[in-house]
Amino acid sequence: MKVITSSISRQTKGVCDIHDITQDVQTEVLKSGMGDGTVTVFIPGSTAGITTIEFEPGLKKDLPELFEKLAPTGVTYHHDATWGDGNGFSHVRAALLGASLVVPFSAAQLHLGTWQQIVLIDFDNRSRQRKVVVQIMGQ
Repeated sequence: MKVITSSISRQTKGVCDIHDITQDVQTEVLKSGMGDGTVTVFIPGSTAGITTIEFEPGLKKDLPELFEKLAPTGVTYHHDATWGDGNGFSHVRAALLGASLVVPFSAAQLHLGTWQQIVLIDFDNRSRQRKVVVQIMGQ
């Protein structure tokens, strides 16, 4: 068993900014030289998340609308009182989505569905330079 850890960087705009990172993750798997295994994609921090969606215009609108219903902006959160940064909604959204995803691969190809892409969603209330950790385990 071999383990390789690398990262992907993205400049984000915040407030449900969605980035397709599938090709970046696939590239890291190819660079690893491993044929079979799993890749864990993890976003450090508590105001962004990782998931899979069909990265198409409709869902790129639907997902932010869903999060606005679940954890709306413009509402006072207890977190805001603690830190005064006004991003309580982003922490709640990130907690709902989750910070990581594990994808199996074989023949150095990710096992994703035809219309399934790996996405980073930044929920914070400001732009950020995000670093996504990619850890590949396999042989």
